[in-house]
Amino acid sequence: MSTRDIIINKLREAFLPESLDVADESHLHEGHAGHRPGGETHFRVYIVSPAFEGKSRIERHRMVNATLEAELRGSVHALAIRAQAPGETAR
Repeated sequence: MSTRDIIINKLREAFLPESLDVADESHLHEGHAGHRPGGETHFRVYIVSPAFEGKSRIERHRMVNATLEAELRGSVHALAIRAQAPGETAR
């Protein structure tokens, strides 16, 4: 299973998102710190979930980071996160 698939599965299980997009952006970081041949080192996550209601941006990032702790300690070098509650996407 790819790292992207693991991230998707963990986020779906933890947050039951209304919307989820996980993009592997490793190809954009060739020659930079943490990049490895084959990619799967740099990801961008866009997630909309009721679990983020009433939470600050920092709290939301901490929630996602805690869910993906094993990946962040292992193969994932960078993770860009946009976490929103339902209804915030229209703002």
